[in-house]
Amino acid sequence: MTSMMSSRWVVLILALLLGLQAVTTDLYLPALPALKAELGASMPQAQLTLTALLLAFGLSQLLWGPLSDRYGRRPVLLVGMGAYVMASTACAFAPSMDWLIAGRILQGIAMGAAVMAARAVVRDLYGPVDGARVMSKALTGLGVIACLCAPLGGLLTDLAGWRSALLALTVFGSLTWWLLWFRFRETLREKNTQAFHPPSLLRAWIEILRNPTFRAYCALSATSYLGLFTFLATSSFVFVGQMGLSNTHYGLLMLSMSLSYIVGTFICRWLLLRLRVQQVVAMAAVFTLCGGLSMVVLAYAGQGQSWYGPWSVMVPVYLFMMAHGVHQPCGQSGAVSPFPHMAGTASALNGFLMMLGAFFMGGWLGRHMDQPALALAQGMGFWSVCISALAWTWVRRLSQETV
Repeated sequence: MTSMMSSRWVVLILALLLGLQAVTTDLYLPALPALKAELGASMPQAQLTLTALLLAFGLSQLLWGPLSDRYGRRPVLLVGMGAYVMASTACAFAPSMDWLIAGRILQGIAMGAAVMAARAVVRDLYGPVDGARVMSKALTGLGVIACLCAPLGGLLTDLAGWRSALLALTVFGSLTWWLLWFRFRETLREKNTQAFHPPSLLRAWIEILRNPTFRAYCALSATSYLGLFTFLATSSFVFVGQMGLSNTHYGLLMLSMSLSYIVGTFICRWLLLRLRVQQVVAMAAVFTLCGGLSMVVLAYAGQGQSWYGPWSVMVPVYLFMMAHGVHQPCGQSGAVSPFPHMAGTASALNGFLMMLGAFFMGGWLGRHMDQPALALAQGMGFWSVCISALAWTWVRRLSQETV
């Protein structure tokens, strides 16, 4: 199958598909305070534009995964990306917050096809360890995309208003659909005609959830993502609303965060050539815990102090994001690796559980945003402890034969 697409095309397409989530969240973050003000939205409504998208994203993968195992990755990707383009256009021209929330839900449903299929394609084409390396390369591409998203979103918002930032999603989606149509070839070797049959689907979910490798790596990828999500959901209110930075300045800080993530993905690939995956994950957890706990200490010590500013937040975030560049490729590929015969379903279940956690975390943040910096520190501190505990216990105990 790899002969039908060069490895470079595979990595580029995977980077665009995985990067769709960063584009959909990061690019609009600088516009969030502006659209909240223009549409007269409350803080919970503003948070709902993110949490509703992520819940729809997670739930939709439970449908897209079996569909891709039944009909193939290519048709699911083309339909999903086409729907994404239409939903993004509706968001850009939303006349009210209710309309925008509805559009974001449709965006999330469509986005589920792209991200789910990307993880399944990795398992279609590669074994467990090679899959972790390829996923790391693709996530490096995601990091490059994320580097551009927040600065571009801030610049567009400052120059042309928040609608232009959302319209950029339509452009990205259209270009990705065009590339899929002309360059992507089917990677599924054998279609599973029973994949969407309810009894077979239920048995598949049970088999996946009972697998200890899936549970360990799914928990790792989910908790690492929830730490990132906590930062994404609160950062614009901390830097723009509380610290008074411009949207463009905020975008540059987000760019620097993405650069630290890219460094982490390079470190991940270098370490995977020398150590077992479990050892690499355990080493990265040291940086995760240092980042999370230092953020908590600085946030509480800096209340009302003149020295507490953007770098008091960003330095701990850099540590966390370098480790995130290790935990995500290892966690996402590791969760799917035991299931070559139903990679789409396993990928979907992993994605659903990640987004379900994000939905509940977003609800918690919406109720604790009276002090955004403290909410950010509390959330990232909590998830850092969870990630480290998982890396040093559950993941560490996996046998050498597993990813």
